[in-house]
Amino acid sequence: MSDRIGLFTGSFDPMTNGHMDLIERASKLFDKLYVGIFYNPHKNGFLPIESRLETVEKAVRHLKNVQVISSHDELVVDVARKLGVHVLVRGLRNAADLQYEASFDFYNHQLAGEIETIYLHSRPEHVYISSSAVRELLKFEQDISKYVPNVVLEELKNEEKN
Repeated sequence: MSDRIGLFTGSFDPMTNGHMDLIERASKLFDKLYVGIFYNPHKNGFLPIESRLETVEKAVRHLKNVQVISSHDELVVDVARKLGVHVLVRGLRNAADLQYEASFDFYNHQLAGEIETIYLHSRPEHVYISSSAVRELLKFEQDISKYVPNVVLEELKNEEKN
C-alpha cells in the first residue's frame, strides 16, 4: 500500500490559529502532509511570500510528517500530482466557505478525478478567525495575539523593523 499523502493549501497571509489547528489535525490523518502556500491572484499580498513560507515552516516544525511548499502559476491539482498527493484537505468555518470550496472541488474533480477532497470543520473557537480579519485588526493597530501563532507575531515585528 502506498503512503497516504495530503495537501492543505492556502495563502496563509498571515497564518492563523485556525490554520494551525487544521494542519495539526490533518497531520494525524496522513503519513505525509504538504502545506502549500499558493498565490491567490484575487488577493493582494500582505506579507511577502518568503515571510509566509518561513513563518509556516517555523509553526509546523514540531510536526515531523509535515512539509511546507509554495507554488505560483500552477493549479493545485497539478502540484498535487507532482507530489503524489491523494487527498486535498480544505477547512470550513461556515456555509459560505462550503459554497466557495464546492466550486473549486467541482473543477478539481473534473481535472483530476483521482484526487479526493476532504473537509475539516473549524473548531468553534476558530470559526470567526480569518486572515483578512487579522489584517484589518493590524491596520487599526489592535492586538492579534489571540488569533495567530507566536511565530506570526515575531515575523510581524521583524517586518516592522525592515
